[in-house]
Amino acid sequence: MKVTLFNRCSIATGFCWLLLFGVGHINTSFAQTAVAKIAFGSCGHQNRSLSIFNTIVSHQPDLFVFLGDNVYADTDNMDTLAAIYQRLGSKPSYQNLKKNVPIVATWDDHDYGQNDAGRHFPKKAQSKQVFLDFFEEPAQSSRRKHQGIYHAYTYTANGKTLQVILLDVRTFRDNLKSYNGSHKNDKAFFYRMQYSPHTNSDSTLLGEEQWEWLEEELRKPADVRIIGSGSQFGITYNGYEAWANFPHEQQRLLNLLKSTRAGGVLFISGDVHYGEISRLTTEGQYPIYDVTSSGLSSTWEFATPNQNRIAGPVMENHFGLITINWEAADPTITMQIWDKSNTLRAEQRIMLSEISW
Repeated sequence: MKVTLFNRCSIATGFCWLLLFGVGHINTSFAQTAVAKIAFGSCGHQNRSLSIFNTIVSHQPDLFVFLGDNVYADTDNMDTLAAIYQRLGSKPSYQNLKKNVPIVATWDDHDYGQNDAGRHFPKKAQSKQVFLDFFEEPAQSSRRKHQGIYHAYTYTANGKTLQVILLDVRTFRDNLKSYNGSHKNDKAFFYRMQYSPHTNSDSTLLGEEQWEWLEEELRKPADVRIIGSGSQFGITYNGYEAWANFPHEQQRLLNLLKSTRAGGVLFISGDVHYGEISRLTTEGQYPIYDVTSSGLSSTWEFATPNQNRIAGPVMENHFGLITINWEAADPTITMQIWDKSNTLRAEQRIMLSEISW
C-alpha cells in the first residue's frame, strides 16, 4: 500500500493536519481546529483554463468538494475518460488547488459517462474505477468495495464534528420520466422541458443499498452535516434533472432526517450551470438549505423557475463557500457564492439552532 504524507496549515484558521493516503482523506486526530471553511463547485470543462481554482485557493478553505461534471467526457470509452481526467489534472490551476486544499468528490452525469444517465449505463463500474483512481481513493477504502461512489467524511476537533456526506445520484437511479406537457400553459415554463415527476413510489434515485448506508450515517453524531448531491435537492419542479422528479425519494430523505433526528443538515448541489441558494420548508421539519454551485467554467442562458430560491441566480462562473463559526455559543453558518472575479454574489447566514431539532 502506498502512503503519502502531505503537511498543510491554513493561515486563516490555524487548521493543521497530516493528509494521509491521498487527496482528501484527513486523519482528524491530528486536527487542532475544526474544519470551518468548505468550498465547492461543479461543471468544470477540462478544455478551459479553470483559473477559478486559483481564486478558490486564495480564500484558504479547509476543504474543496467537487459536486459532479468535474470533467465533460460523455463517453463509454474508458481510455478516453481517463485521458480527459488527466487533462484536468495537468492544469496548473488544478495542481495549485490540489497542493493547497484537500479535495473530495462525487460525480454527476457527464463525468459518469452519458448525459442524464442512470443505473442502465453499461460502463458504470469501469467509470467508477477511473474516478476513484483520479481522485486517489485509498486501496483499502470502503468506497472501492461497494457499488457506486457514495461516501462520508467526518472531521472532529475541539468537541465539534462536521460530517460531509457525498451521495451518488447516478449508479442506482431509475430512468427519468419524459415530460408529459403538464405545464404547457404556464408562461413561467417558456423553455423546452424534458422530464416529469415520477408518480409511482417504486422508482428510485438512491437505491436501497445507498438508503441503508445513508440512514447509518445520519444516526452518527455530528454538529453540522453537509450533504453533497450532483442534482439539486431543494428546488421546485422545473422539468430538468432534480430530486423533484422523484418526489417520493425527496420526501423519504426528509422523513429520514426526522426519524434519525439528524440535525444541522445543509445540502450543496450542482448540475444546472448557474448558482443559487434555495430554502425548502415543510411542516414539522427545520428548513433545508440547498446551495447550488454549478459553473466552475460552464454557463447557461437562463435560470429556471424555482419558488424556493432565496438568493441568486448567479449566471457567471462561480464557486460556493460555507463558513462555520464554531467559536460562537450558537455557531453561525454563512453560505456564499463567489464569482470568477472574486466578487461576493449571494449570501445567506443562519444560526445552527435554526436547523436543529
